[in-house]
This record gives sequence, C-alpha cells and structure tokens, in this order.
Amino acid sequence: MEDLKRMAVFAAVVQHGSMSSAARALGMSTSAVSQQVRKLESDGGVTLLHRSTRKLALTEAGQRYHARCAAMWAAAEQARAELAASRDAPSGELRMSATVGFARHIAPALGELLAAHPALRLRLLVDDSTIDLINARIDLAVRYGRLADSTWAARRLGGMCWYLCASPEWVATHGMPQHPDALLSLSWLGFARESGGLLIDLRSPTGEPRALRVEPRIASNNQLSIQQMCEAGLGLALVGSMDAHDALQAGRLVQLLPEWSFGTLDIWAVTPQRDAQPAKVRQAMAALETYLRQLPGIYR
Repeated sequence: MEDLKRMAVFAAVVQHGSMSSAARALGMSTSAVSQQVRKLESDGGVTLLHRSTRKLALTEAGQRYHARCAAMWAAAEQARAELAASRDAPSGELRMSATVGFARHIAPALGELLAAHPALRLRLLVDDSTIDLINARIDLAVRYGRLADSTWAARRLGGMCWYLCASPEWVATHGMPQHPDALLSLSWLGFARESGGLLIDLRSPTGEPRALRVEPRIASNNQLSIQQMCEAGLGLALVGSMDAHDALQAGRLVQLLPEWSFGTLDIWAVTPQRDAQPAKVRQAMAALETYLRQLPGIYR
C-alpha cells in the first residue's frame, strides 16, 4: 500500500511540475513529497527525476515509470468519480425484492425515477417468502409487519388497516355478521400455518380488546391469492385496506363489521446498506414513500 501511495505522489509531482505544487495539491508538506519520491528511487535503484533549482525533468526510467503511475492515478480518479456518481445520481442495477401482492405497485412508484435516470436499471425479485438480502444481493426490499431485530436499515413507508371482507355473493348466501361471535362458525381464508390457526386481535367500537382464533378452511402463503379467493365467494378474509380499496369500490368485496378494528399493518423499505446508501437506494425509498402515502387505504 505504501508503494501505491508513493506512486500517486510521484504522478502528482510530474503532473504539477514541482514538489511544492504537488504538495499543495495533495495536502502534504514539500519535504514529505520529496521523501516519498526519494524512497521510490532508493527502493527501485534508479533515478526518476533530474532536479535543479529551477525545474524537474524525467529520466528515461522515470518516463517509463511515470506512464504506469499516471495510468494508476487516472484509474483511481475514475473509481472515485464513479463512487461520487453512485452517491449523487441513481445509476447501475437496483435489485429489489417485493411480495406478489405489492409487485403491482413497483411500476407506478418507480416509473418517474427510472424514466429520469436512463443509467438506472431495475431487477425485481417477486417472492412471498423472506429472502436473505445479503445472499440474494438485494439493495432494497419491501416488507410488512413487525421487523426482526437486525443490523439492516428500515424506513417506514406507511401503514394500512386490516378489513374483514367477503364477496357480495357470499353475503347474500350467509348474511351479514352482526357480532364477532358469529365469525367463529363461518368459513375462513387465511395464511397457511403449521398449527394454531389464525389468531385475530380486534377492538370493539368503544375500544375494548377481543381475540378470536379461527381455523382457515382454505390457507395460502400468498395474500393476493387469499383476496382473489375471497372475491370468488369462498369465504371470509382479512384484506389490507390498500389492497381492498379497488375491490370495495368496484363492488367485488364487501366490508364486514366496519365499526370494529381488526388491527394495522406497517409497510417498510429495508436495506442492508445502513451507512452511505447510494443514490439509487435513497431515491427509490423516497419514491416508494411518496407513492404509497397518496394511495387510498394508506395512513401515515
């Protein structure tokens, strides 16, 4: 490493034409610069510079050596410039992970960012299972609910409420439940679990807590599939307010027991890059937050 430093000092001396000018450019003393050059010459056993009181001149060996040092210096400057560009302007490949249900929001959320920065590329991995961000080289993941403690950086993008929903056809057949007690005997859709069923924490219109445990008749590890089966009239389901909004407006779903609260769900942007996040990650997180917070069904 010391040799690389001395090579950079030597390249700066030739570029600036004197020891003192190079010292000012490098933030070093003139004597320190001179010492670095002398060390290069003593280690290599050759003279690199002819020195006089008025100017410096490269020897033949110095000319050949300087070509290599200058190339190294230029490569280092290019690398530094690329790092600065990555910090200041979105570029390169942004590797994202999102659930199947959230994937439809990526295009409208990041469309303007991608259009404004042609050097930015997107690789989207869609999976409802939890992906190891390090092994998959993920820059940014969208996740829901409570996050496990980790060294990753997380930014809350917003939150949504759980709505208890059914299709109009299901309501026409089974009637509209009037109290949570009536839910225990009904057909449910929910997340697949090994055992224990689905535990639902809810609150009454006056804020009193209540818990229900139901065993889904149809289980899936994919929330979008659960919603689709709910719209098809196969049973009751908890659907996030952001996801349910369009279906409720279009009449494909009906909200049940709307005066009761069925809990909330936070939405997070998670990245393993806690410090010195590149521009592509910072601006993608900001774009996701801006997009989500103007959507119906999202609260701050």
